[in-house]
Amino acid sequence: MRTRCVTLLALTLFVSVRANSPASAQDDAAFLAAQRVFYNARYDAAAALALQIRKTEPENLAAYELRTSALLFQLRRAIGDAEDKDKALKQCAPCPTLMAAFKDETATGVALARARLKKTPADDTAQFFLGKLNLNHVWLHLGTLGRRTGWGEYWEARRSLDAVLKRNPGHVRARVARAWIDYIVDTKVPWAFRWVLGGGDKKKAVTVARQAADANADFFTKTEAGFALWEMLIREKNFAEALTVARRLARDFPENRELTDFIAARAAKG
Repeated sequence: MRTRCVTLLALTLFVSVRANSPASAQDDAAFLAAQRVFYNARYDAAAALALQIRKTEPENLAAYELRTSALLFQLRRAIGDAEDKDKALKQCAPCPTLMAAFKDETATGVALARARLKKTPADDTAQFFLGKLNLNHVWLHLGTLGRRTGWGEYWEARRSLDAVLKRNPGHVRARVARAWIDYIVDTKVPWAFRWVLGGGDKKKAVTVARQAADANADFFTKTEAGFALWEMLIREKNFAEALTVARRLARDFPENRELTDFIAARAAKG
């Protein structure tokens, strides 16, 4: 059974509602609601809520990142597991609108992050979101659409996340996003070309995701790490641990059908 989950990943997902006040996201009811519906796999609702936040706070990088993540997962659902991605995209009625919105949100968010970094080069929040927005672009084109493009975005994402972790090795969200790069490069890129992309390490990636899921961090940061760990474990066919993680996540996000379907399917197998 092919199971898709929020990672990316999604992962997800968010440090700040107000661009200049990272702590405020924890107290903002609208942003908390957007996060919760996202992790309950209600991506259309999450995208709409993020858009409302962004309209009132046009420099809110967290809202751009949330909205692009939600749009990404809407596109993944719409296209599905079709082998011919281009054909599926052409036949997908809502996809042109979703693609246009994703492109605009990403471009604006990236420009804002770069502008902030030009003023304050050591701004970890802007640096992280620059990396994550670029990574969402890479996941859409290389993963969902199967297009061999986005290499510039890949390198900007990798360099940005590495810069954050050099200054702040304990940045949990940056660790999770960077772990995904290590995992995908190690498992999806032919061996002879891995060095061109800076190398990867799937065992390290799983370990980092496991540590992040248990880290001393806020609820949604740990949630993002938990979903990342769940998907990596499924890819590694470690279904026993994946089931344990899924059950833990489902207690907090009971509306997420991807979780409940996985739990039911594994229970049926005994």
